Amino acid sequence: MRHLHTRTTRRRLVGALAAGVLCATGLAAPAAVAAPATAPAAAPAVDAGLALTPPMGFNNWNSTHCRADFNEAMVKGIADIFVERGLKDAGYEYVNLDDCWALPSRDANGKLVPDPVRFPGGIKAVADYVHTKGLKLGIYTSAGTKTCNTAGFPGALGHEYSDAQQFADWGVDYLKYDNCNNQGVDAKQRYTTMRDALAATGRPIVYSICEWGENKPWEWAADVGQLWRTTGDISDNWGSMLSILKQNLPLAPHAGPGRWNDPDMLEVGNGGMTDTEYRSHFSMWAVMAAPLLIGSDLRSASEETFEILGNREVIAVDQDPLGKQGAVVSSAGGRWVVAKEMRDGSRAVALFNESGSTQRITTSAAAVGLPDADAYTMRDLWQHRSYNTAGTISATVPAHGTVLVRVQADGRWAQHPPAVELGLEGGTLVEAGRAAALTSTVTDLGRTAAKRVSVALTGPEGWSVKATSPTSSASLPTGRSLRTKWAVKAPAGTPVGSYGLTLKASYRSPAGVRVDSVLPVSATVVVAPPSGTSGLGDLAWLSATNGWGPVERNTSNGESDAGDGNPITIGGVVYGTGLGVHAESAVEYYAGGACEAVTARVGVDDEEGADGSVVFEIWADGVKAASSGVLTNAMPGQPITADVTGAQVVRLVATDGGDGITSDHGDWAEARLSC
Repeated sequence: MRHLHTRTTRRRLVGALAAGVLCATGLAAPAAVAAPATAPAAAPAVDAGLALTPPMGFNNWNSTHCRADFNEAMVKGIADIFVERGLKDAGYEYVNLDDCWALPSRDANGKLVPDPVRFPGGIKAVADYVHTKGLKLGIYTSAGTKTCNTAGFPGALGHEYSDAQQFADWGVDYLKYDNCNNQGVDAKQRYTTMRDALAATGRPIVYSICEWGENKPWEWAADVGQLWRTTGDISDNWGSMLSILKQNLPLAPHAGPGRWNDPDMLEVGNGGMTDTEYRSHFSMWAVMAAPLLIGSDLRSASEETFEILGNREVIAVDQDPLGKQGAVVSSAGGRWVVAKEMRDGSRAVALFNESGSTQRITTSAAAVGLPDADAYTMRDLWQHRSYNTAGTISATVPAHGTVLVRVQADGRWAQHPPAVELGLEGGTLVEAGRAAALTSTVTDLGRTAAKRVSVALTGPEGWSVKATSPTSSASLPTGRSLRTKWAVKAPAGTPVGSYGLTLKASYRSPAGVRVDSVLPVSATVVVAPPSGTSGLGDLAWLSATNGWGPVERNTSNGESDAGDGNPITIGGVVYGTGLGVHAESAVEYYAGGACEAVTARVGVDDEEGADGSVVFEIWADGVKAASSGVLTNAMPGQPITADVTGAQVVRLVATDGGDGITSDHGDWAEARLSC
């Protein structure tokens, strides 16, 4: 849903336009989109030689939107950075312009006019510069009368052949074709017309169909374009990325060389997520064989951003010429295993932790499709280290983290040290001044034994971390573990929040090679919940993720900045307390085993008009304790109650109701915890 970013109007307007509601232009919907008389009667089909691997490059929208700093100097600067920082050599090729590059009106001949302030030399001059760097230029327009920006830049509907020829004359190599102001014209017709117009130019131009997945382009667009958006717009937050990931994963059978599912551009480096979350974003886009279009301003990007975007081993997963999109092997409790078949017979395997706490994720070589073998070589693509495994593929994965490995049946497996998995059992919730019991595990996954194994656990300065059982072992055979008990205490008065612990193991391979393995773990200092009944809108939470904008306390969700919500209103009734969320959403609270019940009145907020459907769930220590079923805006607030007796952690979840994310503002009105 390109560029409509104003609260509820954004997605509601998109639906109206797709249904054929006329826009402020006042233009009638064209009855048909005809080619000019000079166009060939039958244009060639989509170029089968383009985008044989997912396109890689840059698009300015996620970092600049329509601001003044989107201009010729920026675009040329990005091309320079591609070369200077090794991104070109890593495979990034396209430097793409998004909306706002043109003037709002065509010239007297009906031609598009580049904005002379932003692009004083014109688009051809920019393309020529980009080409001198050995790169390619992309451009943007919409399959409608206007583009998506509210300024009303001209779209290509009814001008397809003229616009396509302009793009070709300028030296454009890639077209992103959006879906706004489409006047209700059939999507397949609109996008096929532009395909034919591009083909008629004779210039090879990669064609990106950006119709947001509304008409299931994966079912019809393989002979129209090289890639198609499968979802609405991505936003720079965990909830948005997660929602889009879940929508794109099931579409794996439709992808292949020259026909890619596109879950939208990368947000890596834009600041709305942690580096751990950005590594997950990049890893999962790679294992899904998604286009990799950088969305951050590389002129001010951090070294960590360049490290993530430039990881050639991860890029190689995305760019594998077999062209398979990774398929889900398992998913339960927020623990995802996604495996991608590679041309050399190996498998790229993502162990992805959706949840807000550290989890062990495990699978096997057989489960991901590898042949039976005595042992396998397993390459960690973020650590850049190789190990041998007897067949288990497993890791303890931090909250919102991903371990990405490449595994193959390899006769040279014995030259690598055994894979050793570090883990931490027991809760990492610590009440200040009280010792918490944890158990670390060091497990040999390899075919060979791990020798001279030792383990250490450290915490923040001032914390007490003491081992209460042995911390070393002379040898760990395949499948055996060193289990060490620890007493961890945060000083009395330690503020509530997340604190880092580090679990470190050292061992030697049979050949005597020393290996150090480190597992960062977050411990959360909590306070016992107050006795009696408390409003959840007033209590501190352990973690909160949300589809759009932050979770709001005692107001509805405003989709953007904290505090931008309205009074919680369901079915015409205004509620003074609660939580305002947007699917997909999860909010966790510490109950400490001292609480009995969660109660609330739930529903879709009235501000969504006729849109929105949400399911509300209450979970206690990972077990679903209550569910509302699907609720819509037409329904009044519904009571929900869950027995959470004895639970350490209570989680409030809002999902999309099974029909995708469309204006799903959910309210936990009068949400209360009784202890």
